[in-house]
Amino acid sequence: MANKLLGVPLKKPSEVDIVKPLNNLIQSTYSGASAEDKGKYAECVNEFSRQRNSAIWKFFEKYEASLEVVYSYFDQICALETKIPVNELQIPFKWKDAFDKGSLFGGKISLTHTSLLYEKVCILFNIAALQSCLAAEQSLESDDGLKMAIKLLQQSAGIFQYLKGAVPAAIPSEPTPDLSQDTLQCLQALMIAQAQEVFITKAIKDNMKEVVIAKLCCQCEEFYADVLKAMQKDSVRTLWEKEWIPSIAGKQAGFHALTQLYQSLVCRSAKKIGEEIARLRNAVELFKAAQTRSGNATYLDGHFTRAKRNLAESTKDNEFIYNEMIPDVNSLSAPGKAQLAKPITLASPLSSNFKDIFNELVPVELHRALTASDMRKSEIINAEILKLREATQTLNAVLASLNLPACVEITDDGSGLPPSLIEKANDVRQKGGIDTVKRHLKELPELLNRNREILDETERMLDEERSSDNQLRNQFKEKWTRISSDKLTEMFRTNSKKYREVINNAIEADKTVRQKFETNEKGIELLSLPHQQLQQAMPVAGGSVDPSCTSVQKLKHLMENVETIKAERDAIESELKSTTFNMKNEFLQALQKDGVIDEPALSLVHIGQVLSPLQAQVKESIERQQSLVSDVQIAHSEFVSETGSSGNARDKLCKELATAYDSFIELLGNLKEGTKFYNDLTELLVVFQNKISDFCFARKTEKEELLKDLTTESSRQAPAPTPTLPSHYSSTSGSGADISTTDGSSSSMPTANTGSMAGIPYPQSVQGMPMPYGAASNVPYPSYAPPPMPQGFNPYATLPYPGTPFQYSGFPQGPPPGHYGTYPGSFASHQGGYPNQKPPGW
Repeated sequence: MANKLLGVPLKKPSEVDIVKPLNNLIQSTYSGASAEDKGKYAECVNEFSRQRNSAIWKFFEKYEASLEVVYSYFDQICALETKIPVNELQIPFKWKDAFDKGSLFGGKISLTHTSLLYEKVCILFNIAALQSCLAAEQSLESDDGLKMAIKLLQQSAGIFQYLKGAVPAAIPSEPTPDLSQDTLQCLQALMIAQAQEVFITKAIKDNMKEVVIAKLCCQCEEFYADVLKAMQKDSVRTLWEKEWIPSIAGKQAGFHALTQLYQSLVCRSAKKIGEEIARLRNAVELFKAAQTRSGNATYLDGHFTRAKRNLAESTKDNEFIYNEMIPDVNSLSAPGKAQLAKPITLASPLSSNFKDIFNELVPVELHRALTASDMRKSEIINAEILKLREATQTLNAVLASLNLPACVEITDDGSGLPPSLIEKANDVRQKGGIDTVKRHLKELPELLNRNREILDETERMLDEERSSDNQLRNQFKEKWTRISSDKLTEMFRTNSKKYREVINNAIEADKTVRQKFETNEKGIELLSLPHQQLQQAMPVAGGSVDPSCTSVQKLKHLMENVETIKAERDAIESELKSTTFNMKNEFLQALQKDGVIDEPALSLVHIGQVLSPLQAQVKESIERQQSLVSDVQIAHSEFVSETGSSGNARDKLCKELATAYDSFIELLGNLKEGTKFYNDLTELLVVFQNKISDFCFARKTEKEELLKDLTTESSRQAPAPTPTLPSHYSSTSGSGADISTTDGSSSSMPTANTGSMAGIPYPQSVQGMPMPYGAASNVPYPSYAPPPMPQGFNPYATLPYPGTPFQYSGFPQGPPPGHYGTYPGSFASHQGGYPNQKPPGW
């Protein structure tokens, strides 16, 4: 019946490495997963990569079977969105404009954007385009072909309608012309008009009533009139294929003609000969206009012939029989409109047999809620443990100042060691003695320098990138159109300052630890000696203690109470550390019911129920200690009065050794935690450095593309070398050398695999750093939160060692996702993959 349906051209994709950044992001997000699970996740990522590579080229195989492949890839993107922090997946997806054919002086218009949402809208555009192409390939002679074409065109219209709202959210910069609001509006309207056209074809084929067909045609004529008007806007009129505007103009006239033809048949049935002739005359003129506008001399030829035949018959009948007046066609009422074609709302999944590759990953919101709940629980538990340990330290300090329990354990001859001192010395030797402390103290500066060098190198990369950008901005002025480095790296630099503060605070903590060691070094060294040497170092007591003395018995009983309260605290601490509860089911229910998880409210209720009994025990233990300390001090005063002990040299040394022992235990724990702190900080800094390196790599590639465009533009504007030559020849010959220098072959232009920012290694002096559990190859993160550190009590909490970088709350956020687009030309994909970031020895 009509001209061939129009199919929307496809966006051209580029292959990109999604394995490395996606795998690293999953490993970082789900850092607590087992090695087996991480292996499964890695295989899922590989499968996802294969699925993309298959889908993006299936678009160009215009068969219905191709739809199922691309539907599955789109469904997988939708599923993946809920299971990872999508704003942190910074893969440089590059797509070329669907309508741009390129030119002699540059490649096709393209946009590279580091966002999964951008990939999603490009895939959706191509799905809608493929649906339109397949609809155009359907046979409109069969019912199945008609039904399939109607379905595909309405689905395509629904996707273009969805994209009008999705594109601004996915692409904060200016999109390629095919994704502009005006273009999407035109394509949606075109799909609806074509669907209405196919409905009319089916209605005519099914011999529906003329009045119904007239109304359908009237609506279709209006649809095509709207499409024609929209397509002639200045913002989009240059995009379309050369035959599109004539074809649509022809269809607009053609369906106006069909409206008049079928309404004339209604008039014929009603014996309204005058109106029939007026409509037929108008229809004949409109059929002629449709064929002229479309450039197709046979367009609607069958209907045109019928209209001329009916006009001749009716005119003859009117002249010889009816003699009715022929009204002005403009005075006739419209037949009314009937719309059957409507956009089909986009629904997921599109695939009929979709299977989620990442079905073992929980929704990212659930994962974050579980992580936050665990951290909240750990913070409360650590606070309770800290209360117990501080109370115990206070108790030990009081006992050491009173030389207890050593003063009531002196042997008869005064030459032996008190049992409590022997026990402490044995414990020190078993834990490695003073040599262990010195070894850890020696390691701390090395660990500190390693972290400081990584941060220095990271800041150097940012400074170098900014310097390069500012230099080119000063050189090209307003032509240097990309976003300035200062705006993009503002949050990166905030993060860097935060890490610098963390390191500075750690340096102060190191000083505190070292001062504590120097204060107690002599006592720790004595406790590290063998038993005989320690006994020889002890002064002889001036007298003996009567074990039957009332005050001695009282003190011994109180010392038993002290050991009891310490044992109870060990048990309470063990219970606190082993406390677990599973919030997964409750969080899932909240997510399904409300769409969000109020983690603090839900977690605190359960934490209170589980920890309240233990918190009460902690409070009771601390309160009991107050009365116990008071009793010990009173009993010790009585002991001094009864025995006359006033603190000789032996008592003084025992006090020093008791204090040294407590300091040794505290130092050993602090140093081990300090070593862990620096190693964990290294992993965070490695993640941070990788992000900066990837950002700089993307900016370098963007810089090269923009330089290429500016060089090409300069070549096109260059004057002809010989005035007598034709302009088109002079432009071509004059730009040849410049074009060859912008494809990366010239030594004056940087390439994707060279330059100061490509393949930046870690500082050469950094050896043996642990592999990061979140080294994602991504550029600017809109919501950057470092992975939380393993939970547990940290003795460094009593020192000024920072804990800020390991918390989600309060940590500085990253910059918005980078968008690297150039018009004309394209942001080249990574030619050599991501830069190698491993230093020698890894």
